[in-house]
Amino acid sequence: MALFDVIRYAGEPDVFAWKYPDCELRLGTQLIVNESQEAVLVREGRALDVFGSGRHTLSMANLPLLGELVKLPFGGRSPFTAELWFINRAHKLDIRWGTPTPVQIQDAKYGVFVPVRVNGSLGLRVEDSRRFLVKLVATQPVFDQEALVRFFRGLVVSKVKDAVSACLVRRKISVLEINAWIDELSQQMQQAIQPEMSEYGLRLATFHVNDISVPEEDEAVQRLRSALAKRAEMDIVGYDYRQERSFDVLESAAKNEGAGASLMGAGLGLGMGFGLGKPVGAAFGELAQDMQHSGGAICPACGAAVPAGAKFCPECGKALQRRCPKCGGKLDGSPKF
Repeated sequence: MALFDVIRYAGEPDVFAWKYPDCELRLGTQLIVNESQEAVLVREGRALDVFGSGRHTLSMANLPLLGELVKLPFGGRSPFTAELWFINRAHKLDIRWGTPTPVQIQDAKYGVFVPVRVNGSLGLRVEDSRRFLVKLVATQPVFDQEALVRFFRGLVVSKVKDAVSACLVRRKISVLEINAWIDELSQQMQQAIQPEMSEYGLRLATFHVNDISVPEEDEAVQRLRSALAKRAEMDIVGYDYRQERSFDVLESAAKNEGAGASLMGAGLGLGMGFGLGKPVGAAFGELAQDMQHSGGAICPACGAAVPAGAKFCPECGKALQRRCPKCGGKLDGSPKF
């Protein structure tokens, strides 16, 4: 059995809990606890006596809970068996966290599912050393910052997904616009995570979301960015999607001379139905008049272009009322002049 007159903390700065390697302790041993630390005696899974910062002599006077269990005698340097843990209660403000893989979140504005990565930092400290040891550290000889991040990663990812989705729905914004609300998200996530941390004797001092990003190579992200760019272009020019489709019809008609006459009537209907405005309607009217003077006509029923001399509409089959191409007068029967 090793005998030690002085016991002190010998862990690394990023360690939250460190167990003294020897469980054979003696009354009269000097215990040195540094500032922002606590030492806890544990026996049979129970966290018993707690020592604050300073120099302590292990004796019956300051081991009341342990003494009840092992019936320590008064005086002397009697040995006893117990675990001695040092708990680092200093604030840790630079703990990094992040989603290990992209989280699938539905864009509230456009309805598509987009992979999202979120990362940030948090700060915490041990608030209750007994609870921290019993519920979190368990039998591990060392519990450091890496172990803590690994333990709470699932909790953080779950809360991040819920908070981001709720923000998208509440603000009615796209995933690509959410970085403008990072401060609000940070506060919401801290409030959501703090109760979970308290169950393990921890207090969440700070919680920050540093960045919310999407993989640029993802197909859904590319479609979403393309749609946003198209909408921005339309806002600048001053027309909407339906109007753009009508312009596409006109452009196709202009490129296909053979189909131009038949598409003209349909284009006139599109222009009136989609509200392209007076300029487009007037342009269609002028084109229709040009067709009449060139010997053609417009079907009064469906608006389709009718070749010169036709008695019936080639589109709907309705009988046509013929007119003189010069004066516009009605031509009854089958006159030659």
